[in-house]
Amino acid sequence: MHLNYHFLRYLAPALSDAFSGAEITASFSQSKDELIIETERAGELRFIRVHLLPPQVYLSFPTQYARARRNTIDLFEELIGDVIHTCTVFSFERALRFDLASGKILVLKLHGNRSNVLLYRGDSTAPALLFRNEIKEDKTLDWRSLERPIDLTWERFESLTGNAAQFLPTLGAIPRNWLKERNYPESDLKTKWALMQEILDLLDTPLFSLVEKEGEVTLSLLPEPNPISTHSDPITAVNELFYKALVIGTFEKEKNQLLKGYTDQLKKTESYLKKSSEKLEELKNTPPPSQLADVIMANLHQFTEGVQQVELENFYTGSMVKVSLKPNQKPQDLAESLYRKSKNRQLELDQLEKTIQAKRVLETELKEKLQALGEVRDFRGLKNFQKTHKEDIRDKKDAESLPFKVFEYEGFTIWVGKSAKDNDEMLRGFARKEDIWMHARQAAGSHVIIRMRGMTVVPQRVLERAAQLAAFYSKLKSDTLAPVMYTEAKYVRKVKGSAPGSVMVDREKVILVSPIGPDQETAAKK
Repeated sequence: MHLNYHFLRYLAPALSDAFSGAEITASFSQSKDELIIETERAGELRFIRVHLLPPQVYLSFPTQYARARRNTIDLFEELIGDVIHTCTVFSFERALRFDLASGKILVLKLHGNRSNVLLYRGDSTAPALLFRNEIKEDKTLDWRSLERPIDLTWERFESLTGNAAQFLPTLGAIPRNWLKERNYPESDLKTKWALMQEILDLLDTPLFSLVEKEGEVTLSLLPEPNPISTHSDPITAVNELFYKALVIGTFEKEKNQLLKGYTDQLKKTESYLKKSSEKLEELKNTPPPSQLADVIMANLHQFTEGVQQVELENFYTGSMVKVSLKPNQKPQDLAESLYRKSKNRQLELDQLEKTIQAKRVLETELKEKLQALGEVRDFRGLKNFQKTHKEDIRDKKDAESLPFKVFEYEGFTIWVGKSAKDNDEMLRGFARKEDIWMHARQAAGSHVIIRMRGMTVVPQRVLERAAQLAAFYSKLKSDTLAPVMYTEAKYVRKVKGSAPGSVMVDREKVILVSPIGPDQETAAKK
C-alpha cells in the first residue's frame, strides 16, 4: 500500500515537515530508473530517492546517500537553489506534489509501471521536464487533472449498489482482500455499508505495518497478525520498506538466481553421470564386435557360394551364433565392418571415460560453489563471490547475446545458428577447424556445430542428435526423413560477396535423420 492514496495522505504532511524550507542542492541519477534529489536545511542533508523500475516502484527519504564518482548524471538542474515549501497529496490519487519557492511544482506520479517525475513551471499546464520521457501521455499531463475528489456519502454508495471498486477505487489490493474475506460481495447493502465504514475507520488509523507475503515485503495500513515491524511515522515505514523490499529483496533475488543456475547445472551433471556410467558399464560388459569378426575369419571355409547364413561356434564363449550376410556381401567385408565398429567402440569407451572424469570434477566444483554461495549473507559477500566467479557470471550473460543456441548432449556441446547472419558469425568467430559442421542438404536452415574440443571421434549418437537439430531448424522440419550433410569446419568456407549464411563445402558426408527439436527429444525416445 506504499503507493496507495490512503498511505500517501499520511506521508505528504510528514514530508512537508521534513522538507519545508529545505534548499535543493543537487539532482542526479546513477541509473536510468532512479532519481535522487539532495536537499539541505539548517546544515542537515536529506534526500528524496525515487526508484521507478517497474514493478519495483519505491520511495525513500534517507539522511545519507553517497553519490558515485562515475556513471552519474545531473538531471532537473533548474531545481538547484530552489526551496521546497510544502508537500501535499492529490485528492484520492497516487501522486505527491512539492510546491517550490519559485512557483514551480514537482509531481511524483506513482502509477505502477507508468510512474514518473514531472516538473511544471509557474502556471504551465504541461510539464517542462519528465524523468521518463518514454511515457508519451505524461508530456501533456495537466497536474490539475490529478485532483479527483470522491463523494463518500450513503446516497452515492446506494446508487452504486455497494460496488466497492466504483465507490472507492483507491482502496487497493490489501483492503479489497479484507472486504472479500468478510464476504463483502455476497452481503446485503446495509452490511456492505457497515463493512465499508469499518475499513475506512481502519485506514484512518495512522499505523503502518511491514509484512512478508509469498516472499515479498509490503506495507499495510490494516492490523496484521505477524508483522515484520510496525511504525507510527510514515517516513520511517517507507524507508524501511525500501531497504527490505528493494535492497535486501534484490540481494536475495540475485543470490537465488545464482543458486538456481548452479543447482540446475549440478542436476544436469549428475543426470549425465548416472546415464553415462550406466552406458559405460553396459559397453564394458558387452563383448566387442571384433570377437564375432574373429569367429567369421576363422570359419571362412563355411561360407560357400550362395550361402547367406551359417551357424558358427563362438570360441570365446563356447556358444553357437548365427551369422547372416546381406545380398552380395562377402564374409570378409562383414568382418572388416565389425573390426571397424569395434575400433570405434573402443574410441567411444575412451571418450566416455574422459568425459565422465571431467564431469566428476565439474560436479565437485559445483557443490563447492553452492556451499560457498549458501554462506553469503549480504551484498558485499555476494559481490565478492561474483568477482571470484566472474567467469561463470560472464558466461551466463554472454550466452544471452551469442549468435547461436547452445545444447548439451552426452558431454558434447552443440551450437545451432539463430539466423543467416548469425550462421556466418558462428562459423567465422566461434567454430574451430576440428569442429563438425552440419546443415540440412539442399535446404535453407541453421548451421550446426558440434564442438570437438580436442576429441578425435564424435560418437554416432551425438552425430545423429546434432543432425536431428539441423533438420529441425531447416525447411525440412516437417519431413519424415531429412538428409543432413556434415564435414569438419575447416572444409567450410565463406565466398566473398555471397549472401549471409551461404558457404562452400568440401568433403561432406550425408546422414539421414528425422527432424527432432529440443523439446521433442524426450517424446521421441519413448
